[in-house]
Amino acid sequence: MASKDDATTSFGFQTVPESEKAGLVHGVFSSVASKYDIMNDVMSVGIHRVWKDAMMDWLAPRPHQRLLDVAGGTGDVSFRFLKRAPGSEAVVLDLTESMLVEGRKRAEAEDMADRLDWVVGDAMKLPFEDNSFDTYTISFGIRNVTRIPDALSEAYRVLRPGGRLMVLEFSQIPNDMLQRLYDLYSFNVIPRMGQVIAGDRDSYQYLVESIRKFPDQETFAAMIETAGFGQVKYRNLSMGIAALHSGWKI
Repeated sequence: MASKDDATTSFGFQTVPESEKAGLVHGVFSSVASKYDIMNDVMSVGIHRVWKDAMMDWLAPRPHQRLLDVAGGTGDVSFRFLKRAPGSEAVVLDLTESMLVEGRKRAEAEDMADRLDWVVGDAMKLPFEDNSFDTYTISFGIRNVTRIPDALSEAYRVLRPGGRLMVLEFSQIPNDMLQRLYDLYSFNVIPRMGQVIAGDRDSYQYLVESIRKFPDQETFAAMIETAGFGQVKYRNLSMGIAALHSGWKI
């Protein structure tokens, strides 16, 4: 039997030791941090904003809730949450400090400073006590985690009973022809955009590869259920280019 030290995982289409993946992912996001928000707008033609609004519509934040936004990067989701939930608080956690630095520069961060914390941390080992949050969100980040089941277990641990998990992630289009067209765009256009806009083709090559390696909607829903969540459901966005998964700690 292979030891834990021998375990491997995917980094895009590469197979790497589990012990190395976090460092590789950190390198990707450190490289693109200053252009991350611009690239999101260009790659998705701004549609990522619509997806995040759809996330908030389904989440329906309530006043005085406490949010943990994992892989929260530059704060997009937390800002939306705080605007909709008076008296609420949010913690943005990310593995890459330079992403958090970029987030703190945004005007919303200054306006909401008294309700917002920025924490460097690992989704697989959250630096928070059990039953600490009402809501856990992770947007376009779960596919970068070395061991996804560990991250989901940690989400369950830090949520209070009755708390809600919501995951926004790129997914699989349930139509082979449309999926092939999307792949043509992803693999041929996005890395070139990364080179032109961010000066980094390799990081965006990894990002599109990581999307294709991520489980489909039903498989990921089953992973959420295995972590202990109930009432697990998902909704496709833009024909399945992205998907929202929801679960409750019952």
